[in-house]
Amino acid sequence: MKFTLGWLKEHLDTQADAPTIAEALTRVGLEVEGLTNAAEKLAPFRIAKVLSAAPHPQADKLQVLSVDAGDGPAQVVCGAPNARAGMLGVFGAPGAFVPGSGITLKVAAIRGVESHGMMCSVRELELGDEHNGIIELAGDAPVGESYAAWAGLDDPVFDVAVTPNRQDCMGVRGIARDLAAAGMGALRPLAEVYRMTTLEPVAGADPAPDVRIDDPDGCPAFFAQAVSSLVNGASPQWMRHKLTAIGQKPISVLVDITNFVSIDLGRPLHVYDRAKLSGPLVARKARDGERVLALNGKSYALDASMTVIADDAAVHDIGGIMGGAESGVSDTTTDVLIECAYFDPEHIARTGQKLALASDARQRFERGVDPAFLDDGLAIATKLVLDHCGGRASAVTHAGAPPLTPKVIRYDSSLCRRLGGIEVAPDDQRAILERLGFAVSTKWDVTVPSWRRDVDGPADLVEEVVRIIGLDHVVSEPLPRRAGVAKPTATAMQRVERKVRRAAAARGLNEAVTWSFVSEAEAAAFVPRHAADAAARDERVQLWNLANPISEEMKVMRPSLLPGLLSAARRNADRGADSIRLFEVGRRYLAQSEPLTVGVVLAGESAPRGWATGKARAFDAYDAKAEALALLDAAGAPVDNLQVFGEAGAHFHPGQSGTLRLGPKTELARFGMLHPATARAFDLKGPVAAAEIHLDAIPAARASGRARAAFAPNPLQPVRRDFAFVVPETLAADALVRAVKGADKGVITGGRAFDRFVLPDGQVSLAVEVVLQPAERSFTEDELSVIGEKIVAAATKLGASLRG
Repeated sequence: MKFTLGWLKEHLDTQADAPTIAEALTRVGLEVEGLTNAAEKLAPFRIAKVLSAAPHPQADKLQVLSVDAGDGPAQVVCGAPNARAGMLGVFGAPGAFVPGSGITLKVAAIRGVESHGMMCSVRELELGDEHNGIIELAGDAPVGESYAAWAGLDDPVFDVAVTPNRQDCMGVRGIARDLAAAGMGALRPLAEVYRMTTLEPVAGADPAPDVRIDDPDGCPAFFAQAVSSLVNGASPQWMRHKLTAIGQKPISVLVDITNFVSIDLGRPLHVYDRAKLSGPLVARKARDGERVLALNGKSYALDASMTVIADDAAVHDIGGIMGGAESGVSDTTTDVLIECAYFDPEHIARTGQKLALASDARQRFERGVDPAFLDDGLAIATKLVLDHCGGRASAVTHAGAPPLTPKVIRYDSSLCRRLGGIEVAPDDQRAILERLGFAVSTKWDVTVPSWRRDVDGPADLVEEVVRIIGLDHVVSEPLPRRAGVAKPTATAMQRVERKVRRAAAARGLNEAVTWSFVSEAEAAAFVPRHAADAAARDERVQLWNLANPISEEMKVMRPSLLPGLLSAARRNADRGADSIRLFEVGRRYLAQSEPLTVGVVLAGESAPRGWATGKARAFDAYDAKAEALALLDAAGAPVDNLQVFGEAGAHFHPGQSGTLRLGPKTELARFGMLHPATARAFDLKGPVAAAEIHLDAIPAARASGRARAAFAPNPLQPVRRDFAFVVPETLAADALVRAVKGADKGVITGGRAFDRFVLPDGQVSLAVEVVLQPAERSFTEDELSVIGEKIVAAATKLGASLRG
């Protein structure tokens, strides 16, 4: 929300300067995001008179001007077609910075002729988009004076962030009301601001326009007044200055009036060219398949849930959001219909979201405009049209009625201390509420003003009082604390999460925090594909679609952490990252649960090229498996008991992925290489490894008391024995190692495969190291032989045989 200091002071009688007002706005909850002054950047530019204009000797489209800016003639080379002797314009001397072009002026030769400065256009001074010629001023403009001061541009501009609940501050009037309540001045009567005796409807002799409502839910009230025989030209200078100062482009007086009233009073309006209408205007539901060409030049397909304004021939307005181009006013318009309607905020929000159409009108209507301001808003708009366009007014049409049921809240003044932490006298609270527009009875029944849709209960009234008094008056008081040492508050899962984060960071992974929302295409690629796996982990295939998404790219709650991490990996790769190692701890959103999960993505180079290793090494499935095992170990999972199963899902590469499980049903992690099609969908080049660890599936540790048992190392050294087996090519090394370790659990404490090669007959040789731990005395040879026989027997059950 932007406005100038001078604009504000038309509503607020105050002597405060801009910094003081900015501080007060922030104090009452209206954060000032910017305070600028166009006069500061235009200070070097002065009003100048063109004394003479002669053709350039070397260029047909250039002229050599003699310009006087109050300190004598200066020679300027100019290419503007409207430059001529006797005209007044804006001159920038050497050394002046031109904001619109980003250059600093200096004496320079242009096609062999020296130029000592520049005559400026509107665009070059960032006052608008016009650039067909230089600025041409009125004949009474004072030569040599500052252009910004003469043009009234020395007026600071506020940029205020209005929160969604403060719809009343979407106009300068509402902001002035808040400042008046905060003691920054007095609020001027609205009739005085618009130079009206009273805010009464403008009387008209012509018949009232024919409008009606067929959709009272979407448009409860539609007030209209026509003006005939008017002239639509340029808006008055004061209005153009206000709109230009806040970045609005003046178009014509009729359009500018609607924009001005919307910003000044927070009351959107629309003006129709009556010559382009066929029959009465009707507020109705759109029909499926209807289209409208809006004022932004785009065509929109409508459906039956949307409220529109239409005549007998076509739709002319997406109700409360944007008007149609076909009935818009132009320079030749002579008869208009002014619409001042009330649209339901929820209907406006849903229509705007469906059409992905934003506008100033939508921003105000979906927050809720003042339903009691229709007559006054229409009267002000009609008066402005008559004052600046002439013509004659019709009678007013009132179709429907806005929702005006008063909201009364029983209030207790002691709540201010209990809820707000500030002691405010009851009389002061009453005065603050009344200055804000609330009516307070002697029994503290508070009637909420029609423009404060956000106030629902006593707590809201406390907030109103406290923000006007100032949150800086809230006394800081320490919270009560029990004596003694504070007890830990982290849950078991929170402690696991911390350990995993630290372990991942220690292993060189970088933590990412991505959106919980993804697009439908991204979500569909990561839905569990295997019904058995999904059922085992209660991962029923269901995508949760948001009712009010930020965009189409953030429409679905993520079923996996990998889409966000892959998008982050792509952004890093696009910026030249060679080795990408990302992890995230967050929740996935499944049919019946939101399990805590760790996602890992590895892309690019695992190790850079070097003299010892040669080419750079890319990440592979074993890197993803190593990360998964390390993070599971940090989380307290029994990694020694995990089994590797194949095929982690359709988004992983077949044959280069797997799952880590406790038994066939309890899946703790998925890992492997990403499927090339999935990588391409995220614009990732080269191999990408990934893993997902399901922290919620890790069995909870058994309670073991407050302290661990003392560590007692075995006094006897372990014994290592190597066994080489011939196994079928299809036998997994992990299965063989687990079988060997289970041959005699009393003495076998470890085992690992350390060698593998393919034999000429197609079978595979696997060598396994077995660790044996004696308990009370060293093993005898006979005992070692018995243990060896058990190991060979366990391997034989899997189809393995001891190599000779």
